[in-house]
Amino acid sequence: MPAEREDLPLLIAAVAGRDRAAFKRLYDQTSARLFGIVLRIVRDRALAEEVIQEAYLRIWEKASTYRKDIGSPMAWMISIARNRAIDVIRQRSEILLAPGEDGEDWLEQVAAFDGGEVDVEARDSLRRCLERLEEPQRKCIVLAYCGGYSRDELAMRFERPVNTIKTWLHRGLAALRTCLEAP
Repeated sequence: MPAEREDLPLLIAAVAGRDRAAFKRLYDQTSARLFGIVLRIVRDRALAEEVIQEAYLRIWEKASTYRKDIGSPMAWMISIARNRAIDVIRQRSEILLAPGEDGEDWLEQVAAFDGGEVDVEARDSLRRCLERLEEPQRKCIVLAYCGGYSRDELAMRFERPVNTIKTWLHRGLAALRTCLEAP
């Protein structure tokens, strides 16, 4: 775990106690990553800035609900920011994620995999299709579209060239599309 993230659970606990200085440190340590994730979803810088403000307001309000036994602090905050971004897109009735070749947005289904509001049957189908992928490819897709990792970050994590990561993502999404379209 990187040094700057080691104290995130303590910062969130302090934020739950309404410690403004702790909230500022939490924001300073996490906002760049959350902003990147939100920007990838909404594809508009001004809108991403609004979403981030709303996400941090929710983090401030909900800090007392964070439970480290359920997940990491970063995953909890990513979930709040990502869900807010998806809500904003739905409210605007726009699909701003990159659509697949057939016009359907399979990336949004992957992004909703870990907790977004999605039909139970669709979630189970997606999980079943993800399980068919080889382990590194599945992890790569989930980290990219649910965790907000860039291709460069994935290349470092998997110790592979960026072009290999691009191929894994492209082929993995194609396999997911085929699996999800199957009767």
